Amino acid sequence: MTTVRRLLWIAALLALAAAAMLYLQPGFMVLLAEQVWACF
Repeated sequence: MTTVRRLLWIAALLALAAAAMLYLQPGFMVLLAEQVWACF
């Protein structure tokens, strides 16, 4: 594996981990639900 490809994998995994951490916060989930509800 090349260095660039390895760095891209690490960046993608970090982005997924950050998104997963947001979903564990109740306040963020309420905000997200309110925004989705406001669309309709």
